[in-house]
Amino acid sequence: MNHTKPGQKLSKSFYQRSALKVAAELLGKIFVKRDGRKVLSGIIVEVEAYIGSIDQAAHSFRGKTKRNQVMFNKGGCLYVYFTYGNHFCCNVVTGKEEEGDAVLIRAIQPIDGIDRMMLNRFGKKSISPKEKLNLTNGPGKICSAFDINSKHNGIDLTGNEIFILNNKKISESEIVTTTRIGIKKSTELLWRFYIKDNPFISRK
Repeated sequence: MNHTKPGQKLSKSFYQRSALKVAAELLGKIFVKRDGRKVLSGIIVEVEAYIGSIDQAAHSFRGKTKRNQVMFNKGGCLYVYFTYGNHFCCNVVTGKEEEGDAVLIRAIQPIDGIDRMMLNRFGKKSISPKEKLNLTNGPGKICSAFDINSKHNGIDLTGNEIFILNNKKISESEIVTTTRIGIKKSTELLWRFYIKDNPFISRK
């Protein structure tokens, strides 16, 4: 199904499908945040799917709470949570209302607004090539670089502040599927997807 044209915002219908399908198709899409007059953007290169009804690692597995209630919205909004006492993570809510499914954005290849991302992450405008690869290669790093926090929890991804643009589809041969990172339950599920040989992923 063609949900939108290349270069346009992804439509609600894109998000209101299976988390696994959305996760794989988010690879290669362009994540955008408007920060005043500044635009920060990057290519999504690594994601993880979480399906609340069957996935013990999902925040929604044990039902709706004040913390995870945004996960139970209809697909097409951002679920932002604070973790490990020091950073935020952002997720794309997927599927139908009350399903509790989402896709964690794990790594992004930066495109626009890199100077602002560097200031947000490192407090400086000049960084080494190694630091550039380290700029957005993890979920907490993405939120730091893009300055995403709890005030963005629940934001509509078809709005004008944070959204995702369609881009060329990544072929199946370019997508690597593995187990997810940093979880202790449902560890056998192959629900992590990343673009093969992309230097901006968090790890192979």
